[in-house]
Amino acid sequence: QRRLVESGGGLVQPGGSLRLSCESSGIILSVYTASTMAWYRQAPGKQRELVASISSDRATNYLDSVKGRFTISRDNRKRAAYLEMNSLQPEDTAVYFCAATGGGIDYWGQGTQVTVSS
Repeated sequence: QRRLVESGGGLVQPGGSLRLSCESSGIILSVYTASTMAWYRQAPGKQRELVASISSDRATNYLDSVKGRFTISRDNRKRAAYLEMNSLQPEDTAVYFCAATGGGIDYWGQGTQVTVSS
């Protein structure tokens, strides 16, 4: 059983918005709450990069190129994380992965494709 499943990717025009969701399963609430949730992305021929993270204390960090455009959030009761992406540009095109780390876990989702094109 997959521990993390991403959804919400798709095709969007430049300047558009998407909201990605990361749903978890099989993680007890106390462990999930103690973990850091993060979104990574990987474009064809490029290295995987950290896009955004949110800690157990809800402190956030963002890749410089997405700061001010993307917002990461989490809902501990639902054991889910989200990435709101605004003002999308072709350079944001990539497969986006959700990860849960810390609190004794290291789980990754299968990825969801985001394509920004006119």
